[in-house]
Amino acid sequence: MGFSTTAIHAGNEPDIATGAVSVPIYQTSTYAQDGLGRHKGFEYARTQNPTRLALEKNISALENARFGFAFASGMAAIDAVLKLVKAGEHVILGDNTYGGTFRLFNRILSNYGVEFDLADTSDVTSLESAFRPNTKLVFVETPTNPVMTVTDLRAVSDLAHAHGAKVACDNTFMSPYFQKPIDHGVDIVVHSTTKYLNGHSDSVGGFVALNDEADAEWIGFVQNSIGAILSPFDSFLVLRGTKTLAVRMEAHDKNGRIVANFLAEHPSVKKVYYPGLVSHPQHELAARQQTGFGGMVSFETGSLDKAKKVLESVKLCILGESLGGVESLISHPATMTHASVPVETRDRLGITDGLVRVSVGIEDVEDIIEDLDQALS
Repeated sequence: MGFSTTAIHAGNEPDIATGAVSVPIYQTSTYAQDGLGRHKGFEYARTQNPTRLALEKNISALENARFGFAFASGMAAIDAVLKLVKAGEHVILGDNTYGGTFRLFNRILSNYGVEFDLADTSDVTSLESAFRPNTKLVFVETPTNPVMTVTDLRAVSDLAHAHGAKVACDNTFMSPYFQKPIDHGVDIVVHSTTKYLNGHSDSVGGFVALNDEADAEWIGFVQNSIGAILSPFDSFLVLRGTKTLAVRMEAHDKNGRIVANFLAEHPSVKKVYYPGLVSHPQHELAARQQTGFGGMVSFETGSLDKAKKVLESVKLCILGESLGGVESLISHPATMTHASVPVETRDRLGITDGLVRVSVGIEDVEDIIEDLDQALS
């Protein structure tokens, strides 16, 4: 089946009891059992829930994965994946990841004996030098947040597998509509469903998709044991979101390309980060690995003062954290999403005080451009 058909129908079978076309919100904490050891596949809502199960089937199908698990947040999903790694083992983390991911490694996992090193995953030569005998996992984002660096997933996967390590990829920015990491050799895919999968800025959640049965069994055990599960209502909201994922991503991509080109020609903008621009150093790789470029655009204003003026002058774009909603959101990575990253690391990566990130929405693109133009001016 095609992507849109899968997005609409996978996991979304009509309700057996009533014929309801939309999967019901099973807002229950427990389930009546027919007798000791006899039940209908559901025992306790932390362990199983029909609404959550429908979503897990849906997103797994979109990522070409056999198994999927929905969590209470993207960070809860990443944390569950990292519980595949034991104390004394080593993880290579992409040096430009979401600030919350860096914080999880730097402030929490490091206290429990998990070793990690930062590496530029877009440079395979540099990445290879980061491997150790005890390296078990490589964790990447592509494109990265917020400077849109692209990692060659096939090359990194081949390298990691040659060293006996697995690869996990945060696919939040692209969604499975524009990028399917598993098809490029990646072992585990994670998402913040809060973003494009939900698409309406009204739910927080996370997801893990994978094919290895043993790893899936452990992730499922972690999900049930720790209990950071996605609620039935949030599962319903994300299921609603994925039904329109294809049309929304096409609209984000169309607007994103136009906004990126506008910014690239604006006299007040020093630099634009967008893989869809031919000037992007990894444009060719992005065009080969992705089927679109999406709606995430970052640009350099030159100083904190200039960035502040832009951020406080927009009228249509909403100043706030997060991304991937139908509305355009604008943010300041250095003080918002990446505030937990050391200043010297931010500066080296290009996350300067003058950098502004835009999650281009699906409004009329002329209105988005008009708003950015008046703010920049």
